[in-house]
Amino acid sequence: MDQDLRPCKAGKSLIFEETDLRGAYVVDAELHRDQRGFFARTWCQKDFEEHGLNPRLVQCNISFNAKRGTLRGMHYQEAPYEEAKLVRCTMGAICDIIVDLRPESPTFRKHFAVTLSAENRKMLYIPEKFAHGFITLVDGAEVFYQMSEFHSKESARGFRWNDPFFGIRLPLDVTVISERDRAYPDFRPRT
Repeated sequence: MDQDLRPCKAGKSLIFEETDLRGAYVVDAELHRDQRGFFARTWCQKDFEEHGLNPRLVQCNISFNAKRGTLRGMHYQEAPYEEAKLVRCTMGAICDIIVDLRPESPTFRKHFAVTLSAENRKMLYIPEKFAHGFITLVDGAEVFYQMSEFHSKESARGFRWNDPFFGIRLPLDVTVISERDRAYPDFRPRT
C-alpha cells in the first residue's frame, strides 16, 4: 500500500490549537514532504472525534471573492439547524472572524480572528452557536467550507460586522458587501 494512502490515525495528521473561545480551533495539517512536494490530510473524522468536535460532514461550499476588502458575514443558523464549520482559504488570504453566541458561555459576545491563506494552509473549526464571517485581504480569494448541517433558509440569521454589541475591528476597510449583510439589524440575544 502506498504510504500516502494509509487510513488516518487519531492525533497523527492534524494539529489542533484551541482558541480563546472554548470549542473553536485553529487546525494545521501536518505536511509530509518528499521529493515530489508534500502530502497532507485536511480532514480525519477520528481526529475530530478525539478532540470532542462534531465530525459530521454533509455539505461543502466555496466562495470566490474578486476584490480585496470583500466582506461576507456575520452568518449563523439557529436551531434546529445549527452548524459547525471547517473553513480554509484555498486561494489568496482572508481575515476569518468568529463570534461566540452561546449565552451560557464565559466568552459570550467575544470574537476571534485569524488569517487563513493558501500559503499558511491553516483551517478554522467553528462550533455550533457561533457566527462566522471574513474579509478578503487580497484580490481573488477563494474560501472552502465544510459544513455539519444543510443550509436552511428559514434558520439562516446574521448581524452586521460593525454591530456595537460585539466591537469587531477589521484590519482594512470594507469595499464590497452584499446588501443583505449591510442591512442586517443589530443583534439581540434571545432571552
